[in-house]
Order: sequence, then structure tokens, then C-alpha cells
Amino acid sequence: MGLRSPVTALISVRDPRRLRVVSAEEVDEYLQGVGEPKRSTLQTLRRTILEIVPDAEQVISYQVPAFRVGGKTVAGFAAFKDHLSYLPFSGSVLGQLANDLQGYTMTKSALHFPVDRPLSKTLVKKLIAVRLGEVRRRSA
Repeated sequence: MGLRSPVTALISVRDPRRLRVVSAEEVDEYLQGVGEPKRSTLQTLRRTILEIVPDAEQVISYQVPAFRVGGKTVAGFAAFKDHLSYLPFSGSVLGQLANDLQGYTMTKSALHFPVDRPLSKTLVKKLIAVRLGEVRRRSA
């Protein structure tokens, strides 16, 4: 096998199917498989996340694009038939921001939003800040 780029194929020892560090091109490939207007909306969300946490690693976790900071997954997204989801990779983040999330549908671990309306940068900042706070408390 040839040399690997530092941004490709880091396999998790615990579960190699669950987590891979991938290049931006592989996330682009994921997005290419998503139809419009979902693709454009998710591309906007991806740019927003990377503006907020520019040093985040782009990974595939549970078969969806996600973003890791300090080895912890702090955000992700996915496309579904009738909606898009923001994934905080925590079951408690969304509950902590209930007032900010009025008007959205959600599960404990996914915020659903329209296929043609990206989440605001302000909201994404709050979601990531809460998740990063959790990560810091757990590692302290």
C-alpha cells in the first residue's frame, strides 16, 4: 500500500465502521449524493460549523458528516426525505436550548430543520458552545 495523506482514513480501534477521519473531498462526495435544495442547505451549515470551529476535523460518524474538536464529536448533520437534521452528538444539548429551539421539531439527539432553510449562525454557535461546554466538563 502507498503512503496515506494525513487527512484520510484514520480508523477507530473500538469500532472501525463507526468513525473515520476523512478529507473534505469525501464530505463533498457525501453531499453530492444529496439532492437540491438539501445539498446547498447542508453546505451552508458545513461552512458555518467550520467558521465557528475552524480547527475541527471532518469525520464520518455513524455514516454522516460530523466534526470533532479535541477528539470529541461536537456537531454533525444528515439529510432525510422530508427534513435535514443537526446532530449535536449528545442527548442533552437540545434540551438546554429549548427556548432557542421553539418552532423546530426534534428528538432528544437531533434538531430537524427545513430542507431549504439553513440554521442561523447564531443558533449553530449556541449549539456548539453548549456541546463544547459538556466536553470540557467531562474531561475536567
